[in-house]
Parts: sequence; C-alpha cells; structure tokens
Amino acid sequence: MGDMSRRLVGQVKNAASTETGLNIVGRGTKEFMGRMPAGQAINVVEHSGVIEYLPVELVITARAGTSLEEIVATLDEHDQMLAFEPPTFSGRASIGGTLACNLSGPARPWSGGIRDSLLGLRMINGKGEHLKFGGKVMKNVAGYDASRLQAGAMGSLGVITEVSLKVVPKPAARATVVQQMDIVEGISAMNQAAGKHSTLSGACWLDEKVYLRFSGARSSIDQATSKSSGEILENDDEFWQALREMRLDFFNRPGVLWRFSVKSTAALFRGQADWLIDWAGALRWLHLPPDASDSGRASIEQAATSAGGQAMLFRGGDRSEEVFHTQKDVAKKIHRRLKSAFDPHGLFNRGRLYSWL
Repeated sequence: MGDMSRRLVGQVKNAASTETGLNIVGRGTKEFMGRMPAGQAINVVEHSGVIEYLPVELVITARAGTSLEEIVATLDEHDQMLAFEPPTFSGRASIGGTLACNLSGPARPWSGGIRDSLLGLRMINGKGEHLKFGGKVMKNVAGYDASRLQAGAMGSLGVITEVSLKVVPKPAARATVVQQMDIVEGISAMNQAAGKHSTLSGACWLDEKVYLRFSGARSSIDQATSKSSGEILENDDEFWQALREMRLDFFNRPGVLWRFSVKSTAALFRGQADWLIDWAGALRWLHLPPDASDSGRASIEQAATSAGGQAMLFRGGDRSEEVFHTQKDVAKKIHRRLKSAFDPHGLFNRGRLYSWL
C-alpha cells in the first residue's frame, strides 16, 4: 500500500471512530451533479497516475484521481481508446469520478457504458478496509458485480482508489451524415438507422437536424454513408467532441437541464420544449428556462416513467431537494442494504445521491 493509500485509509478509520461524514473530493468537474455535498473533505486528486497499461491485452489500470487527459494520452500512443467515450471536461475529469457518476458519451448504445468496460477496482469501505473487486480480464468475475455497483453510486459506497478498464482499438475510419428533419421524424430515423447499420456509433438530433456517425473499416463506412440520405459533415469530430464534452450552446443556456434515460422508441413528450436527443432516442436532454426551475417535477417524472425510464435534474434547480428519480420502496430497501454493507457508519457522501441515503 502506498503512502497516499495509507493516508486515505487512516482518514476513513478516524472518521469511522467518530462517525464523521466524509465528502469525497476529486478534480471538481462534476460538483454540480447530485444533491448538495456535505461532510469533511477527503481528497483523492493526488492519488493519481497510470499503474499499468497492457496494449496487447487491451487493459489499463489507473489510480482514481488520474485525469482522463492522462489516460487518453496514454491510449493515443497505441491508437486505442475508452469505448464509452466519457466526457473529459477539458481533460480535467478523473477516472474515479467518471465511474462514480456513471458518465458515458455518444457511443453508449453500441459500445456500452463505463460499467461494461470495468474489469475491477480497489476501494476503501466504511470500516477503513482497502478491498479489491474483480480482476484485469473480463473472464475473472470474482466480485465483478460489486465493482459495477460503484457506477452511479456517487461515492455513497466508499472511496474508489484504483480502476481497471478494458480498452478498444480506435476505428479505422469515421464519417457523419447530417439530414434536416423535425424531432419526431428524427427519433424514428435514428431508431431505423440503429436497426439497419452495424457500423452506427452515434445518433443525435439537435436543432432540426439528425446526425448519424458511422465507425469501422473504410469500405463499410463508404457503404453505409452511400445508403444514407443527407450530407457528409466535414470535421465531424468537432461536433461529437462538443456533444460529448457538453460544450454545445444547448448545454450552456441559463436555466435548468433535465436528463432522461428512456426507451429509444418512446413517444415525444413536451413536444414544443427545448430538446437534444442522443443515443438514438434513449438519452433525452430537456432545457427549461430559469423561471421554470422546479415547476412540474412530478409531471416530468411521470412522463419519464411512461416512456420506460427515469429523469434526473442534471444541472441547476434546487439541489437541496431530490435530484434523481424517485425510487420505489423495494429499490430503497436495496440501496439501504448496500449502503449498510459497504458503509455501516454512513460516512460517505451523505445525502448526495438521495436525501434518505
């Protein structure tokens, strides 16, 4: 165990002895997510660096505070990448925070999310025990589910210290086709493309345009684009990076941003609202003006439920209230049991995920 690991373990043990709440702090790129943080800061940003990278085995292991910029640069040397295309927030985001917040980019429906690339991890539980789950190859499944539980837990189960991920080769070629159409037509077109093209790796609707990205062998890309109506987008990497990094104007307007994870074929609700549709219809962003910050929360959740999914207040609004979709009693019981198992003293990120956790 390194000096930084020992320091983190010591801080957790001291907090456990007095049942002092701990607020896990990384690089600060996602402080706006979840409910208001509370507790004594436990900082993991200095616990950083790539521990091991095996390009032939397609595996990378890094400490939780390692920036995505460093990981991406390391993978670039061997023309490899993270399949789930996480937002890097100008490179500053950490791999631990990305896992805790369960963030994935435009390729999510086709390449999976971060939990699908996760091979294993190390973490400090609420007793100050430094535990290891999973391994460095996908077939080693011992404790694998325990690793995946950390995706989206917002640090409520413990302090992630190391993450092992499978990586993938970069595609030989990419191309994006753009076509003008309204939002209802766009959702339908994206779903049709997803069922027809094995090379589809991105499908987004914004401002009356559908963007379809194809990735793979050059011959396959040429075939897919020749069968798709629309125009080839020049410098398409700029658009997909801006989408992934949430730099598009849509994400930076004043007001409140809701995130919906729903069935890709779900009918549109609030048809005249300000929408961005990603993941071929499965990820939907709704922008509301400042004066509508918390109005209709119940109706928004009901709409998400009817669409086969859930809603999350992603940015803005009242973060002292619930931010994530209301959970049923059965789900609450499971969350509480997991919390008790990993963090019996309730130390980590109290109330960050839910007010009752």
